[in-house]
Amino acid sequence: MNRHTKTALFVAPILILGGYILSDMYLENKAHENKVIELQVEGSCDVINQQCVLKSGEFEVNVTHHAGITTVNSTYPLDTATVFLVDENNKPTVYQLGMKDNPYYWKRETPLADLVANHGNKYKLRLITEIKGGKYIAEFITQTHR
Repeated sequence: MNRHTKTALFVAPILILGGYILSDMYLENKAHENKVIELQVEGSCDVINQQCVLKSGEFEVNVTHHAGITTVNSTYPLDTATVFLVDENNKPTVYQLGMKDNPYYWKRETPLADLVANHGNKYKLRLITEIKGGKYIAEFITQTHR
């Protein structure tokens, strides 16, 4: 075995380990960059009857309303969750949700039930959830079906 082969066998593991560590650091940094991702309504949305799922890839958010409490639960733990009730003049009212039991469940008392209590009532909602600097946003209409 010549001198160049011995040097290559000695240096190769160090280069592999260094490359692995640097690529991991790069990917971790990239994951924490600010980004905005739009959530899409899956099917129709009826928040009052617990039938409202918003989705982007594998990330899903379920928005429900029961007994005066609007609840958001998700497939990944959230850092924050905010619901906006948007009136007919496109003026939003902001409701910052608080963590329920763990970062997957967020809730807050809202007047949503009064706005869509009857069959056929519609109301515009906006949702912003945040995970490690990434913002997942949605604007959708909830319509009561029963």
